[in-house]
Parts: sequence; structure tokens; C-alpha cells
Amino acid sequence: MVNCILYVLSVLVWGTTWFAIKLQVTSEVAPPVSVGYRFCLAAIILIPLCLLLKKKMQFTLKEHLYMGFQGIMQFGLSFYLAYWGTQNMKSGFAAVAFSTIVIMNILNGAIFYRLPVRANVVVGAVLGFLGVLTIFWPDIKTFDCASKCFIGFGYVMFGTLMASVGNILSARNQKKGIPVLQNNAYGMLYAGLFVLGLSLMRGHGLNFDMSVNYTGSLVYLSVIGSIVGFGCYLTLLGRIGADRAAYAIVLTPIVALTLSTLLEGFEWNDYTIGGCMIVLFGNVLVLWPRKLKRVASINTEKSIEAVS
Repeated sequence: MVNCILYVLSVLVWGTTWFAIKLQVTSEVAPPVSVGYRFCLAAIILIPLCLLLKKKMQFTLKEHLYMGFQGIMQFGLSFYLAYWGTQNMKSGFAAVAFSTIVIMNILNGAIFYRLPVRANVVVGAVLGFLGVLTIFWPDIKTFDCASKCFIGFGYVMFGTLMASVGNILSARNQKKGIPVLQNNAYGMLYAGLFVLGLSLMRGHGLNFDMSVNYTGSLVYLSVIGSIVGFGCYLTLLGRIGADRAAYAIVLTPIVALTLSTLLEGFEWNDYTIGGCMIVLFGNVLVLWPRKLKRVASINTEKSIEAVS
């Protein structure tokens, strides 16, 4: 039951963040600066919360290095690239690109931790990706490799790879006893400062947009998208593994479409309906066998302990 709640919350939260990100990148603030603001604000909220809850906040230098590395990969570079990409492409393309994290997690788990690649997870992940492609097929048919959209797609794909590496590091940190809440607090702080520093090096000023759209989306992304979303997702990742947890990303475009229907007048067609059905069927395949899930969890723990 707990896994189901974490899974549903992850899907619902991240399904709404693409719309909020679009509000961020259309402002006068440079996209990477917005990323820095987002995670610094999230850290400013999380760290006092940890202290208030009397959580352990003292960690070794090695643990800080791993938390920093995970944060920079999963929060910093990942969203640094995703924000730039979203600025030059439709949000639907961004959702399609980011959904490939499921397959990337499987491959990275096999490469870094020698985890077995299970057939049901692979088939379910492929079906999920094909379902997302079906949803956005009318847009994909008009894809122009010479356009800015192609460059944006490349940015988001590379950002997705960074996020996948961050997922693997998060699983490692949890297995080593670093709690999710503190891990996120320090990781987001390091990521936010890293991206702001990178932005200054590239000549971006730390200006701010006081409009309701910008400030509202920033608060939403920091509190709901970052603190709640990543808290649920990374906890789920530690419980069921990176490959199954990442399948929540595949479902986010469906939530995004629903939000677009309510707020932007998006009209459903045969592609969106058929694609949603394929994604849901793939979801069942990925999450189905309990026995395999237990074996995967044991193998993940043993492999991570052996490598670390």
C-alpha cells in the first residue's frame, strides 16, 4: 500500500511540473538561474525542517561527496539541461525524452551494479515508451532535425541520462544508510549552488521575475515538485528499485495531457487514447510479479554493497 501511495504521488506531482517549468522558461530569467533558485529554495526549506524534526545532519566527508555528486547529477545538471531543452521544444517532446529514463535506469543498473535485466521490466518499459511515442505521434511526424526543437531534444535526452545516473547514486546512498530527507536537503543545496555558479560563469545575471506566473511556478516546483515529488520518488526507488520506480516518469505525460486539457483546451484523439492504453498495460507488466520484485530488491542490495 505504501509503495502504491508513493507511486501515485510521484506520477501526479511530476505530471504537473512540466506545465510549471514552461511558465519558468518563458520568463525573462535565464532557465539555469531558475533551476538554481528552485533547488536552493527547496534546500532552504528542507534543512530547517530536518533540524526541527531532530534528524541526523552530521555526515562524513565521503557521504557529503556522494550526496553532492547525486544532487549535481539528479537535480543540477539534469534540470539545467531539461530547462534549456524545454525552452526550444514543445512540452510533449520533453515528456517523451524524459520517459526514456526507464530504459536508461535498467541499462545503468546493469552496467554499474551488474543487476540482471528482467524480461518483464524490459517489455513493460518498451511498451511504456512506445505508448508515449504514440500519444505524441502527430507532433513527432513533423519533427525537423534542422530546427531548434532538435537541439532541445538533445538537451533533454542528455539531461535524462544525468538523472538516471543520479537515480543509481540515490539507490546507493540509501543502501549505505543515508536517509532520503537529509540526502535531498544536502543534494538540492549542492545542486542549486552548483547551477547558480555555472550560470554566473556563463554570464547570466541573477535577476528575478516578480510576476505571479513566475513566483507561483517557482514555489510550486520547489515545494511540491522538488520536496514532495523527489521525496516520494526516491523513497520508492529505495523500496522497489530504480527500474520500476522510474516507470512513474512514463506516466507523467498522461497527467500532463490531462492538465493541458483542463487549462489549455487540449483535444484528445485516437493517438492519445491508444497511447494511454499501451502505457497502462506496460505499467502492469513492470509492476506485476511480487516474487520477481523481492528477488530484484535482494539482488540490488547485494550488488550495491559489493560495488561500494
